[in-house]
Amino acid sequence: MSDVAAIERLVQKRIELKKEISKVIIGQEEVVDQILLSIFSGGHALLVGVPGLAKTLMVNTISQALGLDFKRIQFTPDLMPSDILGSEILDENRQFKFIKGPIFSNIILADEINRTPPKTQAALLEAMQERAVTIAGQHYKLSLPYFVLATQNPIEQEGTYPLPEAQLDRFMFAIKLDYPTYDEEVQVVKSTTSDEKVTVNPLFSAQEIIDFQQLIRRIPVADNVIEYAVSLVSKTRPNNPLSNDFVKNYLDWGAGPRASQNLILAAKANAAFNGKFSPDIEDVKAVATGILRHRIIKNYKADAEGITEEAIVSKLL
Repeated sequence: MSDVAAIERLVQKRIELKKEISKVIIGQEEVVDQILLSIFSGGHALLVGVPGLAKTLMVNTISQALGLDFKRIQFTPDLMPSDILGSEILDENRQFKFIKGPIFSNIILADEINRTPPKTQAALLEAMQERAVTIAGQHYKLSLPYFVLATQNPIEQEGTYPLPEAQLDRFMFAIKLDYPTYDEEVQVVKSTTSDEKVTVNPLFSAQEIIDFQQLIRRIPVADNVIEYAVSLVSKTRPNNPLSNDFVKNYLDWGAGPRASQNLILAAKANAAFNGKFSPDIEDVKAVATGILRHRIIKNYKADAEGITEEAIVSKLL
């Protein structure tokens, strides 16, 4: 199949996919779009939202519709790296045998990732970056496609271990979940308090998703679009001659080169989803907030004046 035909097929499959997901998930269009952009670009996502906004249900529904394995890991202060990676045990023949942990799945929901100590967070992050884990000197490859969706509760910070900037940078998107609208909430309550069962049909095979991920990487990008993405990221760095006074006043640190790479990859996926054969500057703008919001560090002045990361990104755009 030619790349042109493959993009047309992806557009069609995405429409069907969103239809399947909407059987269970009401509203949250933008959140679902960003999760799908992340998956088809081969990245990971961090979901930030208060409890009860159906984060787990959303990830479970998306994995069913994609036809992928799904595992949920509830992160707690006593969780050890071996609890997620797996461990070696002695079998009846007194031989060491490796028992795989929940990390060996296509889609991992790392629930409340900031509740677990840095040692366990680091074990998950190696898997995210390398798509492999090392246990007792043995290297185990994870099955592809591989996607981590971590959640954080923005309210309760008591007894948490905030992710360091270097680890936040591993997430392609930081996605903010908001409360549903009044009408959406009425619909949610109606559909979840009856005994009606909904079946989500799998639409993809694992190989198909990998093929689409490779297709997105092959999409050509004009130099001016790459230059726009790189210049946008450069402008978030306060010590850069390109950055304006607003950034110098309110930011301590800007985004690194991984942000530029992710902007282009997500812009390619966004273009493909909309049936375009090459991304333009509008595609970069469409994905910029989700990709930059967790990579810029505000100073005390921005906090004191109540200036959000989103406000800073939209000012740059």
